Amino acid sequence: MPADEKNVLGGTLAPCSTSPRTGFYRDGCCNTGPEDVGLHVVCAQVTAEFLAFAREQGNDLITPVPEFGFPGLVPGDRWCVCAATWRQAFAAGVAPPVILAATHEETLAVIPLADLRRHALDLH
Repeated sequence: MPADEKNVLGGTLAPCSTSPRTGFYRDGCCNTGPEDVGLHVVCAQVTAEFLAFAREQGNDLITPVPEFGFPGLVPGDRWCVCAATWRQAFAAGVAPPVILAATHEETLAVIPLADLRRHALDLH
């Protein structure tokens, strides 16, 4: 991960999860680049409600897909989710908690910081 990657608070981007290994680049961080068209930049601690919501939207995060190195998620796992998916879940009242230090600054192009702060695990 480039050293200049920043989080939504302006600090250095912290790792999100290495077990399961997350991130668009599967490096444990929610960093992004031009090939990440889904903008997988929100470090979320997934909940059963969020996983069910995402599946209803056509984004099944529960079923393992070993050929893509995807283990399938269970409530409590931390995962870099698409900013648009998190925003949709927020609007539906099922947004999972986020880890601001591990959420990439590009998220702010899609989600206001105030909304993220209301769901932050690392501000309490």
